[in-house]
Amino acid sequence: MELRQLRYFLGVCEAGSLLKASARLHVAQPALGQQMSALEAELGTQLLLRSRKGVSPTEAGRTFAEHARLVLADVERAAQAVREAGALPSGSVTIGLPTTVALGATLPILAACRERLPQVRLQIVEAYSGFLAEWLQSGRLDVAILFGDKAENGLDKRALLDEELVFVTGSSMPALPKRLSLARLARWPLVLPSRGHGLRRIIDEACEPLGLQLDVVAEIDSLPSVKKAAEAGIGGTILSRVSVAEEIAGGRLQAARIASDRMSRRVVCATHLTRPATPASRAVAALIPEVIQGMVGSKAWPGRWVGGT
Repeated sequence: MELRQLRYFLGVCEAGSLLKASARLHVAQPALGQQMSALEAELGTQLLLRSRKGVSPTEAGRTFAEHARLVLADVERAAQAVREAGALPSGSVTIGLPTTVALGATLPILAACRERLPQVRLQIVEAYSGFLAEWLQSGRLDVAILFGDKAENGLDKRALLDEELVFVTGSSMPALPKRLSLARLARWPLVLPSRGHGLRRIIDEACEPLGLQLDVVAEIDSLPSVKKAAEAGIGGTILSRVSVAEEIAGGRLQAARIASDRMSRRVVCATHLTRPATPASRAVAALIPEVIQGMVGSKAWPGRWVGGT
């Protein structure tokens, strides 16, 4: 199997016909058809469905296309690493950030990268921590901020901080005390993410040993909507303080600490264990912990730093 066959196959899938792909790839149509047939023979399965209207990938073809894209991306990373050897880090680096982290950390990371790695172009993706871990394993991301330091296949995790989760309500509600017990919190109507969400699991696991049943009036898997619901007085919620810092500063939300050691989560910086890194991705992976440590030190990101110096 040759790299050009992978490129040809992806070109055919994207074009939807051998004729169109032939023009785009500058390869004679008969030769392109022979390459596709040879690829199918080598793999021992049909990759393309051929008809008068064109071609489309089979289920096996779609699976093969996903892997082909990753292989070609790795080849490009290898070529980029060789070109950049001995030079200033440059090129594209894709970072995955959970939404609660992105709210506070995106601008500091961007600013530090522009200042210290001016030839690096960042691509920032926001998603749930679980999705980011999967995308990092598959090669779609170069580095990601995740929650939890539990070992995961293929990932190298560097612990950064333990961030405290706080109880949040709208500022129009009665003033909160500085600290709330879980038992008292259980009497509040709450707007929380669904049970599949990592944050919800932390909350439920903290309440379970005490036999507490929370009054969840709505489940919303959208951070902006959860904050708006809390601001409107529909219910309180539980979030990291950094994710509501802007609303608290603007007087729209208020927050109280929760009297439970379980109401916290570990933040880690993760990279792939075996996938080769480029100089640019290594530089960014080293820069992110420095930026976050500075945020913790300045209280911009409330939490306890555990990443060392």
